Amino acid sequence: MAATANRYNFLIVFLVTFGSLTYGYNSAIIGAVIGLPSFFAYFNISLTGPNAAEGSRITGATNGLFAGGGLIGCLFMTWLADAWGRQRAIQITACLCIVAGAIQAGSVHIAMFLVGRFLMGIGVGMVNVITPLYQSEISPAKTRGRMVGSHGFILCVGYALAGWTGFGCYYVASQTAQWRLCLALQVVPPLGLLIGSPWLPESPRYLMANDRYEEGLRILRDLHRLPGEEDDLLAREEFYQIRKQLDLEREEGWRQGWVKGWILLFQRKSCRKRLLFGFLTLGLVQSTGCLVINNYQVLLYNGLGLYGSLPLALYAVWDSWAAFMNFMNSLWLDKWGRIPIMVVGQIGCAISVAGFTGCLAVYGGTSNKIGNGFGVFFLYLFVTFFGGSMDASSYVYAGELFPTSIRAQGAGFSISALFCFSLIYTMCAPVAFTTVGWKYYLIFVIVPLFGAAIMYFFYPETKGLSLEEISAKFGDTVAVDYTRMDEEARRKLDKGLALGMEVELVEDTGRDVEKHSG
Repeated sequence: MAATANRYNFLIVFLVTFGSLTYGYNSAIIGAVIGLPSFFAYFNISLTGPNAAEGSRITGATNGLFAGGGLIGCLFMTWLADAWGRQRAIQITACLCIVAGAIQAGSVHIAMFLVGRFLMGIGVGMVNVITPLYQSEISPAKTRGRMVGSHGFILCVGYALAGWTGFGCYYVASQTAQWRLCLALQVVPPLGLLIGSPWLPESPRYLMANDRYEEGLRILRDLHRLPGEEDDLLAREEFYQIRKQLDLEREEGWRQGWVKGWILLFQRKSCRKRLLFGFLTLGLVQSTGCLVINNYQVLLYNGLGLYGSLPLALYAVWDSWAAFMNFMNSLWLDKWGRIPIMVVGQIGCAISVAGFTGCLAVYGGTSNKIGNGFGVFFLYLFVTFFGGSMDASSYVYAGELFPTSIRAQGAGFSISALFCFSLIYTMCAPVAFTTVGWKYYLIFVIVPLFGAAIMYFFYPETKGLSLEEISAKFGDTVAVDYTRMDEEARRKLDKGLALGMEVELVEDTGRDVEKHSG
């Protein structure tokens, strides 16, 4: 049976993307804000003249504190998602982001703004873990790439909204209102998430991991009931597979609580491999230079001799194109697979950054319109490859690598790499721009090429596999592997599930099926 999704499933997946929008807009808006002269004037910050060094440090701290908060948020979510459940974790995260946005919009001195920026970092770190994690746990295997890929698509919509907001606010008459309005709008996406959260069902895998099987089966039926289907066979198959896998994980000592779960992640070879691949995937995303280019893009255009509202308009169009390419990325994942797309994307990103670096080195600060025009072209070529390959793919891959019992810890640790590498790259960027200049971008040419080679030769493909079946890719035992069942065994199991047998009888059938399937 082809596993597809119903409209309700898609609705829930896209409802939770208010969290994706929260991350996208609230992380990218700083790129627009630092393109508004009124922001620097209000806080008496200068990026030129005798106070340029102090201004660069404050600009770097703005992004550094955000990334540091994001790292804390990722790690905190590894506890919160298991202790309070996925739905409650989403609600707590939304509240924190609302408060942080209000503090930034109401800032009266730079310290207050930096505190708000740090709290927002914690909030978006949390939301950036829980959103793809929740989506992966409610999505059917055959469409999981498209569904979880919506996280990357919508967060890029947030980037685009931030860019257009900055462009529009450039023309606001009140100088103070220019940047305050940009920051105040940060509360809108998390407010939408909070309002919609009562309609989000709890993750069926979380419920079943906590022995709430009846609730888990009911939600699976609602999410994965196919048009014209009366026996809920797909939901029953998933329920049976998830339950058997959780029982196996319990027998093997996987389900031992939050602290022991972390110990297990580093003790077991298969888990260490998962952690390495998950962490490195998100680290390689940042090593393309995406966040440095995004957050400092207006300043990059200034370096190419472009000033006024034009850099803000180019920034907004750039983010809009990124959103479109992320949408295409989400559609390609279930067709071509995760690894081929990311390998091609990293090579394309490296070539694009190399082209931009050459233009910046030769034509930066000059009046050569053709040379500067090619610099802008390479920035757009970069986001074509990045948006079409790395952004959505990385969240899909990191969210599906880990078993249910330790998925929150594994996903949180993996996505923390996004903020670890961001902290390094963005903190260094302002100083690097004023010291080594264009040579700083050589990092984003060399590292992705190494990353593409590592992915090509070592990363396992996960396309089309259920979250439980992915364990086999790392050498762990899979309790019920539908991909290895012969037709006779599958028909026997499906018949038992369709007839609505009692759990004990279905388990007897399952043991017989496992003998047939080897």
